[in-house]
Amino acid sequence: MPRVASEPFGKAASGGFAETVWQSLRGVQNWVEAHEYRGYEPFDGLSSWARPLAFGNLFAERLLMQAIRQSPINLRPLLGVRPKDSTKGRGYMARGYLELYKATGQTEFLDKATRCLEWLDAHKAPRFKHHSWSNHFDFAGRGGGYSKDDPIIVWTCLIGHAYVEAFELTGNKWFLSIAESACDWIMELPRERTDRGACISYLAHVQSSIHNSNMLGSALLARTAKHNGSAEYRGVARSAMEYSCGLQLPSGAWWYGEAPKYHWIDNFHTGYNLDSLDTYIQATGDQSFRDNLDKGLAFYKKYFFEDSGRPRYYHTRTYPVDIQCAAQAIDTLARFAGRDEACRALSCRVAAWTISHMQSPKGHFYYRQYPLVTAKTPMLHWGQATMFKALATLFSALTSPSSTAPQAQTEQ
Repeated sequence: MPRVASEPFGKAASGGFAETVWQSLRGVQNWVEAHEYRGYEPFDGLSSWARPLAFGNLFAERLLMQAIRQSPINLRPLLGVRPKDSTKGRGYMARGYLELYKATGQTEFLDKATRCLEWLDAHKAPRFKHHSWSNHFDFAGRGGGYSKDDPIIVWTCLIGHAYVEAFELTGNKWFLSIAESACDWIMELPRERTDRGACISYLAHVQSSIHNSNMLGSALLARTAKHNGSAEYRGVARSAMEYSCGLQLPSGAWWYGEAPKYHWIDNFHTGYNLDSLDTYIQATGDQSFRDNLDKGLAFYKKYFFEDSGRPRYYHTRTYPVDIQCAAQAIDTLARFAGRDEACRALSCRVAAWTISHMQSPKGHFYYRQYPLVTAKTPMLHWGQATMFKALATLFSALTSPSSTAPQAQTEQ
């Protein structure tokens, strides 16, 4: 892929694999900015003119959405699905910009992060007092459907972390106030109460118990409580971790959810779980779940990657090779790079493989790789923003003063 001129900022990006990461992330950054933060998403098929042909039937709508999602050829232009804004895309871009600001000290990255966060403040879900965020399209899945007006905890937490990070970097209390508003929304969600903790719901209008969303909620509550001292946030955060860690499998893995229809184990949701558990521990100092984190990370490293660095979608099979799995893997492993040399090396291998095999010369990343074909449609949040944030996290890890990064190289 063509190299993008990098701005000088000392020796941080000079030479070795950090330079490869820098050129890659600058390529995807330029692509996203040139497209004004708009793009397709895997699950945007219900925006099609063909949706009325499903006659409101959930199964038929799922078929339409999945047909568009799974096709290796981009059917969206033919079916009237247009590129849209993405709240979660802006959130991930903001977090990537903040990582680069930490790594380089360049204020342009802080300025861009701030503009993304101001945009997100203006585009919160309108029907709730507190801050929460939703998709820009309706969704139909095996757990039921929800509309573009229904915010979910996953996007709210992933975006909420950007506000906490901005506060931690700048001390600007406006950022913390938005994070607190998001936490107040989370506190009002339904919770499944058990003898071993309570599970925060994925959705606001119905109890939906999913491990990654529960742990994401816990992490944001705990991280925000570190700054505002809320005992209520901290109590709900611990109860949520008690629920999910109490149901961790002996192998160290987690089901997506406890209901039989959710009994699968995949790469990127496991990454969410590990990130969230680590954030909780770091924010609270509560070591009760340290063994859960260690077991989960060991399972993750052992089962989700090939020797080449190619990420596997499920712990039992590789295909489809999905850009979201690659992005989350790079991000999660880079998080632990300063504490675990194996994570550092593996994050570099995954990044090297992904840059070599799934990044277009135009800068964007492809959606999926199948055994005989690659689906090259660029998604906005799913692949561009997530990869930008992941590569920024890795770049920061590789250029920190204590870094002893391996000199991994992309394949030619």
